Amino acid sequence: MHNNTIRNTETRKAEPRKIGYARVSTAEQNLAYQVTALKAAGCDLIFKDEGVSGAVASRPALDQVLAELGDGDTLIVWRLDRLGRSLKHLIELNDDLTLRGVFFESLNEKIDTATAMGRFVFHILGAVAELERSIIRERTLAGMAEAAKEGRFPGRPRLVA
Repeated sequence: MHNNTIRNTETRKAEPRKIGYARVSTAEQNLAYQVTALKAAGCDLIFKDEGVSGAVASRPALDQVLAELGDGDTLIVWRLDRLGRSLKHLIELNDDLTLRGVFFESLNEKIDTATAMGRFVFHILGAVAELERSIIRERTLAGMAEAAKEGRFPGRPRLVA
């Protein structure tokens, strides 16, 4: 087992498991409060990334925890931003977890996808993310149309045959 994994021997080992993930961005930050909260939530296995930005797609402990999770397990984080910086990334992760039969819980935001309300909140977040993407696309297309009217064509240079 790697040094970025903590086993809580105070909790039961029966399935389904509660598996925690903790992350701090800089070496100066401390994981202790996250680990304490995850243990109190009943996590018997905790993976931790230290000095790793949430903006990075591949984080060693996150990759390990995602590989460890199985049907019926619950991934628990102290706060949503510990798992990912962007709403899109969080939604994609939750979709993947759902397909694998894994639940997700965020202690600070009180989100638990094992409950109807938790799933509802995640669907609302997904709808907001989709709306945001649509608005950005509409603005981009409108800007490109306006530029074309002025004889400017953003993007790759066009090839002349």
